[in-house]
Formats: sequence, C-alpha cells, structure tokens
Amino acid sequence: MTSPAPLAPRTRIKICGLTREADVDAAVEAGADAIGFVLYPKSPRAVSVERAAELASRLPPFITPVLLFVNADAPEVLASLARVNGAIAQFHGEETPEQCEEATGPGRFRYMRAARIPLGAAGAGFDLVKYASDYSHAQAILLDAHVEGYGGGGKAFDWSLLPPAVDAHLVLSGGLTPANVSDGIRILRTRCKTLSVDVSSGVEIDGPGHKGLKDAGKIRAFVAAVRAADAANTVKASAADASSFSS
Repeated sequence: MTSPAPLAPRTRIKICGLTREADVDAAVEAGADAIGFVLYPKSPRAVSVERAAELASRLPPFITPVLLFVNADAPEVLASLARVNGAIAQFHGEETPEQCEEATGPGRFRYMRAARIPLGAAGAGFDLVKYASDYSHAQAILLDAHVEGYGGGGKAFDWSLLPPAVDAHLVLSGGLTPANVSDGIRILRTRCKTLSVDVSSGVEIDGPGHKGLKDAGKIRAFVAAVRAADAANTVKASAADASSFSS
C-alpha cells in the first residue's frame, strides 16, 4: 500500500495596517488568516481601538484580529484587547518580557513580540535564539527590519543571516511583496517550529498618501504567491520521500 504524500506546513498569512472595510473584506476573501490593526498613534496607519473593533466585527470565524502596540501602558493594552473580540497583541516597542506579560494579563491574552533585525551584514549579530528564549511566553516572534522609528518601513533585512534553528514560531515581516515572499518562505521555513508571513506596505496602493489603503489585487497576488510556495515545498517533500523510499 502506497504511503500518502507528506504534507508541507501551511504558511499562515497576516495582512496588517488595515483601515477600511473594503480592505478587510478583500483580505478575508483572499484567504488571510489574521488581520492587523495599528494602535500606535504616531503611525500613518493608526486607527482607534473603537475603529479596530468596528472593522474586526466584519471578520468571520477563525480569522484572528491582531492589535499592534508600541510602548503602550498595560491598562491600555488590556482594555484594547478586551474591546476587540478574539484579539491578540503584537508588541513593537521596547517592551520587556515582564511588561508583555503584565500587559496581556498573564495567561489571559496571547501576544507576539517583534524582533527588530538590523539591515545588511549587521543582521548576523542579532541573537535570535536568545531573543526567542527571553520571550518564551510569546505565541510567536515577529521578524521585522530595524529602521528609524518603529516598523520596518517596507525594508527587508537579510533573511539568510538568521540562525539555522530557532525554537519558536516565527512570523516573517518587513519588505515583503508578492514578488519576494516565496524566497523568504524557502529560506526560513526549516529554521523554526512554524513560519507565518506578515505584509503591510507590500500590498498597498501605489503612490504617496496611500499608507493604510490596500490594493485588493496585490492582496490576492500575495496570498497566491504564498500558496504557490507551499505547493512547491510539498512537491519537494514528496520527491525527497520517494527518493528515500526507493533507496
């Protein structure tokens, strides 16, 4: 009896920085697993918690709203998470492990912690293994480029410089587009427990003044590229399994 072909891990997708109903609907229709709302007032993509709750109310079951914070006070984070049903937190500032725990009411809400990876060769000096260990209670470590201010600013760090094995769920972010996301998945998939991807500027409408305004076609293209990368990995896994069996 022939064994079933091995299944490659499914790369989960988060579309971040949404501000409009149409963009939430487009992300859902394209197949996103999570939707991100920025609650950092200085961001051009910022929304109020009331607006985030309003937009999140459009989500069907099994799609997760994510609230992005930068150095927010614990009471503010807890109140915001309680306001948006099913939400998890994403911390992008200087929050320590203890502050992340306090702000999510230990065990009450889940959270992700952003790791800001230096651009260029300096990225090799970032100890991601230690960082993941320090934030061991985080549901995932989100990888973003370290640029001035907070957020990746559409910049991609050198993915190849990350450690070969990290005992954590990782979320690749920063500078992702439909054109390069498959390369990121190929490089990082085997280096962690599971890999997800997070895109914001890479699926926005072209031109100045459009931060926070998504392009439905780009969202569909991004999701399609991720699924194509997953399919290619399944083919490789099947080929490797067949080779192992025949030998």
